[in-house]
Parts: sequence; structure tokens; C-alpha cells
Amino acid sequence: MTSAPVDQQDSLAAWLSIRTTVPWPRWSGERAAAGPPAADGVRDYFTATRGDRDPEGTARVLTALDRALADAQEGRQLNYALLTGWQRYVLHRDRVGFRTLPAFAKGGRERYGLAADTAARFEQCLSQSTQPDLPLPSRAARTYLDVLFFHPFEDGNARAAMLALAFVLARDGVCLDQAHPLQVTRWADDADGAADLAVLIGILISATQRRQRHRSPA
Repeated sequence: MTSAPVDQQDSLAAWLSIRTTVPWPRWSGERAAAGPPAADGVRDYFTATRGDRDPEGTARVLTALDRALADAQEGRQLNYALLTGWQRYVLHRDRVGFRTLPAFAKGGRERYGLAADTAARFEQCLSQSTQPDLPLPSRAARTYLDVLFFHPFEDGNARAAMLALAFVLARDGVCLDQAHPLQVTRWADDADGAADLAVLIGILISATQRRQRHRSPA
């Protein structure tokens, strides 16, 4: 764990302070298109970003992705227990629990605090991944950022965030054929950046659907 000044800003608190004020964009796209996409973008993302340097870890996260997509197909509700089940595959551990100390990321530039109610607040945020009045790209983006900035696990939080994003999309019948554009650093106090992520996800969904329609027989 990276050391940091004791008076460093709590990035989790910063995220929670802007989370309800993010200008989430409107979206008029469809939830699904006919036929499967030509490629599984999230699977390709994990393979490209981790495959050469950690083949065993890549195999584990792809197993976790299979489990997440199966859970989505079953219509399961996203919660901490579900996320923990995937993370056991990712980390190759029998037991995975919520972190017990403040966490750091980005070379120590972000610190994620821990309070008595942190785990409960995380569970509440995950439950909002089905919020009916928020468009799918925004729900996926917010869930992804929730996992990043709550930083619930001792390791593998970026992978957990991507798995959660894939789950939220798949539960609504969406599988991106490209996910590499999502590999951009996100900051906890950047409300406009959160909204931009939702815009990007919407673009990726629409592009996937367009390519699916192009491939489908008339």
C-alpha cells in the first residue's frame, strides 16, 4: 500500500459529494441489437491489457467475466456478494472481504477513506445500478466509478470495476464489441469527467449496434 500524507484529501468522500450532482447525459439509444456482436470488447480489453504480462491472471479474470455475464443473463441484482464472488476468481482466493484500511491508487495521488458505514454505503450505491430514471450508459458509468472510488478490495479494483460495468450492460442485453477507449484515468472529484464517461459508453453502445445491423442479413 502506497504511503501518503495523513491530511490528504479523501477521494471517496469527494466522489460521494459529487455523485448526486453529476450532469448525466440523456441517451436515446436502443438497449440491444439483433444478433451477437462480432467481438466481446471487454474480453479483448482484459486480454490485451493483461495477457502478455500475466497469462494466469488473465485467465482468472476471463473466468470471472464469464461468471458475471452468466449472472447478468439470469437477471441477478448487483450487490457486494455478487461482486465478491467474481473477485474470488480474479484474485484466486477462497475468501475475499471488504478492505480494512484506507486505500491508495494512482501512485498515492488518490486516497480512499474508510468509515464504519463505508461498506453499507457501497452496497447502497451498487443497488442503484437499476435506477429506472437513469439511462443505461450513465448507470454503467456510475457503477464503474463506484467500484473504482470505493476501492472495496485490497487488490484488483480496476478489474472489478470493469466486470461490474460489463454486468450492468449485459443485464440490459448489451455487449460492447470495443472497450479499449474506456482505458482512461478517472478522478474522484471530476463530475464532468463522470458525465463524459457515460457519453463515451453511449457512443460505444451505438457503434456496436451499428456494426451489428451492418452484419445482419437484410
